[in-house]
Amino acid sequence: MKFSRIFRFLLLVLGLTVGLSAVGQRRKIQNKPFIDTRRWHYGFNIGFHDQGLHLVGNGYTDEAGNQWVAECDRQNIGLSVGVLGSLKLNNYLELRFNPGLSFGAKHIQFVNLLDGKTDSQDMKSTYIGIPIDMKFCAKRYNNYRPYALAGFLMQYDLTSTKHTKLRTKPFQTALEVGLGCDLYMPFFKLIPEVKFSFGLGNVLKKNRNDLTDPSQLIFTQSVSSATSNMVTINLYFE
Repeated sequence: MKFSRIFRFLLLVLGLTVGLSAVGQRRKIQNKPFIDTRRWHYGFNIGFHDQGLHLVGNGYTDEAGNQWVAECDRQNIGLSVGVLGSLKLNNYLELRFNPGLSFGAKHIQFVNLLDGKTDSQDMKSTYIGIPIDMKFCAKRYNNYRPYALAGFLMQYDLTSTKHTKLRTKPFQTALEVGLGCDLYMPFFKLIPEVKFSFGLGNVLKKNRNDLTDPSQLIFTQSVSSATSNMVTINLYFE
């Protein structure tokens, strides 16, 4: 995940928030005026995400002189679904729980620096995730309320044992930051949100007893570390 992409997402969300502010200069009739007085809020979400894997090579060369480098070379849009539980701490702070599933893949391109040959791996992943986030809300104006969030993500990859050339550890953790806006509709609250997850620690599995072909070990041996990341665009219904 490149930081230029993150910057463009942040500019887009900021632009939408400013646009909403410009439109809503006059007071209007408020939809669901008492929904934020509840201590607990429940809902569900559906969205799309882009999984990423930052790979760091170590310059390993085998006896034949082969030296492979690897990178996650393209976007792979996946699907995210989940349920939402939010605890109101005060008028501007909420503690949010959002367990869910994320179905997606990471495409990894390998290049042999000796002869220019290439190889690839389609690393499919199904994550069970439990994000715990703190939601920092602005004051409501008319029927919208922007917010920022920060938190911690724990997730488990159900398909990690099926990975081939490179394999990641099933249990992973990440820090999360995001921006969104509560939109108060006549019968429910609609919440568009963009969120960025930055993996903590090396998730590359180096001990590979599962490989029956020793020549395949060079892909793992050529990478020193792997760090996961994800960009998610969600719609919450509360």
